[in-house]
Amino acid sequence: METLLIERTPPLSFWQSVTGSQDEGESWRDTAIREVREETGIDIAKHGVLTDLDYENVFSIYPEFRHRYPAGTTHNREHCFALCVNEKFTPFLAPDEHTAFRWLPMNDAMKMVRSWSNVAAFQRVLVPFRRS
Repeated sequence: METLLIERTPPLSFWQSVTGSQDEGESWRDTAIREVREETGIDIAKHGVLTDLDYENVFSIYPEFRHRYPAGTTHNREHCFALCVNEKFTPFLAPDEHTAFRWLPMNDAMKMVRSWSNVAAFQRVLVPFRRS
């Protein structure tokens, strides 16, 4: 099983999965659909199946990103989804956010990402496959 990683733009260059912030009044599912479209160009309705992992993380926001949040905000809640695509694709990356992409086996991806919460979400996806 492989996953898509995207590399953040410099100067804070690191590898991650698709992530994003929920807009006011937006459902978690709608947020995931919008962020996938914005960060990769893929239309989930045409090219994949989105699954709510029914899993959330609360994590400390890296200090270099806290300016994007209201003053005093130090933690973020992340609701996790998995997207199973019909085939690997070349994503259209938003140039102000990402510079490169890689399709990698899930275990290799877990070694490349910066965030422990990405690793936790990947492990959540792998659980059903490890039982079989």
